Amino acid sequence: MNITLIRSDDIYKKMMNSPKEKRDDIYRYEMMEPFKFKWECINVPIKAKQKGGYDVVMASSMLGFLSPSEVDETQKENIDLISKDSLWKICEKTIQNSLELFTKAGYELPVKDYMFSILLGNPKSPYVSLNEGYCGDGGIPGYMFVSLVPNEYTISKLPVALAHECNHNIRWQFEKWNMNITLADMMISEGLAENFATSMFGEDMIGPWVSKTDIETLNNDIKPIIKKGLYSTGFENITAYLYGDEMAQLQGYFPVGLPYCAGYACGYHMIKHYLKKTGKSIVEATLTPSSEIIKEIEDFWDEESA
Repeated sequence: MNITLIRSDDIYKKMMNSPKEKRDDIYRYEMMEPFKFKWECINVPIKAKQKGGYDVVMASSMLGFLSPSEVDETQKENIDLISKDSLWKICEKTIQNSLELFTKAGYELPVKDYMFSILLGNPKSPYVSLNEGYCGDGGIPGYMFVSLVPNEYTISKLPVALAHECNHNIRWQFEKWNMNITLADMMISEGLAENFATSMFGEDMIGPWVSKTDIETLNNDIKPIIKKGLYSTGFENITAYLYGDEMAQLQGYFPVGLPYCAGYACGYHMIKHYLKKTGKSIVEATLTPSSEIIKEIEDFWDEESA
């Protein structure tokens, strides 16, 4: 397996020391060009045909990444915090260890080349603040980002978030993405990823998308609503279930009566139930089709999670 680290710290330093009008192109062609295939998969061009059009710079800002125009001297401390070689080595080792859990168990991974970078998050973005300053993106096999507003807390969480994204990267090599993906499919994917991350780093390192939901709220308020929407399709219909009403409304989608990342938390406990019931390892479960998992956990909806 080949792991390529795109050292964003060097690119951010170059942006910081460049005139404002040059920063967008440095971001486009040095930071994001290596991830061109990933962006193409979601119909985002590296550069818009018309000035001010939708492209990777605009999309990045919408996703909560720090805009290139804001990478100036005020970001020096944040850039320094992601410049330590040891941090990048930890990230590389996390990817390597994640992949090896599958290859050593006898699974051949179709994708051989993996690319990763650390992006600065925008502290003013509601998505970033709701996620306690960090999040990841690993849905396209071979490509992974972790974005954060650097501080002691978010840096400590970075390897855990990356393990979560590695799990997505591996699962989506075997499960085929389609536009009819259901809420159940997405919850299974997120539940597997977070259980995988905690299997590597411990439950005390669980992400806020799970830890912010208490069991009483899960059993009494979340499970009954999500059960009704399990087979919904289309992001306009499943976003509120996955991310909660607040995030859904930020994207212009309708609320369904759920708190922050309800679907993530429910998915985590759903997969935890599945692992306990079947005795499967998280590695084996990751490569199990959603349809098989759904059949095994019908009792989850009628039992109280503990």
